[in-house]
This record gives sequence, C-alpha cells and structure tokens, in this order.
Amino acid sequence: MNILQINSSARSTGSESTRMADAIVAKLQAANPGAQLTRRDLASNPHPALDEPTLGALFTPADQRTPEQAARVALDDALIAQAQAADTIVIGAPMYNFGSSVQLKGWFDAIARAGVTFAYTAAGPVGKLTGKKVYVAFARGGMYRDTPNDTQTPHLKMLLGFLGMTDVTFVYSEGMAMGPEAVVKAQAEANAEIEAAVA
Repeated sequence: MNILQINSSARSTGSESTRMADAIVAKLQAANPGAQLTRRDLASNPHPALDEPTLGALFTPADQRTPEQAARVALDDALIAQAQAADTIVIGAPMYNFGSSVQLKGWFDAIARAGVTFAYTAAGPVGKLTGKKVYVAFARGGMYRDTPNDTQTPHLKMLLGFLGMTDVTFVYSEGMAMGPEAVVKAQAEANAEIEAAVA
C-alpha cells in the first residue's frame, strides 16, 4: 500500500486536523506493515499559488516552455505523481471561514489538470485518479456537521469525485474553539470515528 498524507493546516504544529490525519495513517500502517508513506505538509513546505505566470506555463506546450516555466510546471507534476502513485490518500482539512484552507485549495489547483487527472468527454468530465481510498479529517472550531453552514464537506466530495476519487470517508473533530471540555469531547469522538472508519 502506498499512502499519501496531505496536511493542509496553516499550522506546522498543534493542528487538530494533522493529529487526526496522523492517527488515521498510524492505523493504516498498523494494518498494513509494509505500507509506504509519503507525507506532504503544506505549511512547512508550501506550494506556490496558481497565478498568471503559472497559467502561462501550463498553457505553453512543453517543448516551448522557458526554463522558469518548466521548473514551475515540474512542481505541480510532482504533486500529481504523488497522487497517482497513492493507493490511499489521507487529508487533514481544517475549516477556515467556512471553507478549506488556501493550502488545500492550492493542492487541488496543482493536481487538477485536464488530460492528466481528468478528461473532458462527450459524456462530460471523467476523473482519472480512480481506485483510491480517501480519508478526510475535518477540524472545526464550531459545530457545523450536517448543517447548511457546512459547505466544506460537499465541496471536497465534489472535487475528489471530479478527479475520480469516489470512495471517501469523512471524520470530524468539531467544537475545538468552544472551551477545554469541548476539546476533550471533540477529540474523543474523532478518535472513535477513526477507530470505526479505518479498516
């Protein structure tokens, strides 16, 4: 098994979503002793934003790119290769202002490439990152699960599905900003969800 862990918190330490992702990975490794782990921490190793020069590089034919353009595209290529090689992807996903972090958005911007990780067809778009199991660990300050204010879960489900990843399990740690007792309760519930969800 090849496991890819994506930590998308802006915090390099003390992140609840990273703690949960670590717990999921530890359980996967315990069940699969030979598993290979690739960990990508987008706080300590930030990926460059999708900006105008990047778009210019991506839409320039490979044999016509400048060295700078080729180097920029290669950064995205590396993230795509990691996603393609993974059998299981574990994403730590904090909620910031009712959405995912800019770090996680940047990761999706990097790996979503027409003709590579998805294709447009006469029947509509078809994802190419198929056959993968995905776990998403959500950490939130308030209580949003199963409410209209949780736009994060359907958005990530749509993004992953667009790329062909439809076997997705979500686990939640909510109420992390609601006091020490709420933190203890949230982490205990999250741990129980992870225990039940990760085979």
